[in-house]
Amino acid sequence: MAIRSAADLADFLVTYTRDMALSAEDPGAILDRYFAPDFEYCNDGLVIDRQRMIDHVRPVRKNVDRPDGGDWSGAEIHDALVEGDRIAARWTLRTRLRKGKTFASEVYLFGRLAADGRIRRIDQVTRDLTEAG
Repeated sequence: MAIRSAADLADFLVTYTRDMALSAEDPGAILDRYFAPDFEYCNDGLVIDRQRMIDHVRPVRKNVDRPDGGDWSGAEIHDALVEGDRIAARWTLRTRLRKGKTFASEVYLFGRLAADGRIRRIDQVTRDLTEAG
């Protein structure tokens, strides 16, 4: 999937997040669809490589509650921008966990695209919105 517009970026954030959390599809195949082979993903100062992303999916899929109707969009996109090979977004992720709690995080994402429109680099910071309780 090539990201060429703000709508493409918003679609990516919703679809990628849903697929990594809920689908039975191989996480490597999902990553290959959206990310260049040598991508760099820096989240809150931690650089996450391809294998670490794949390893992270198993516990996520185990802990995220699957909605009854199958329709899930825990990603609320507030802003999405694409300018040449640069991308930026501000969005909120909310999801219910199997044990009944809700996870919520505001995400500020900045990135660069490869020539084919897949993501080459992401730098993002998050702010936990989960209520104590």
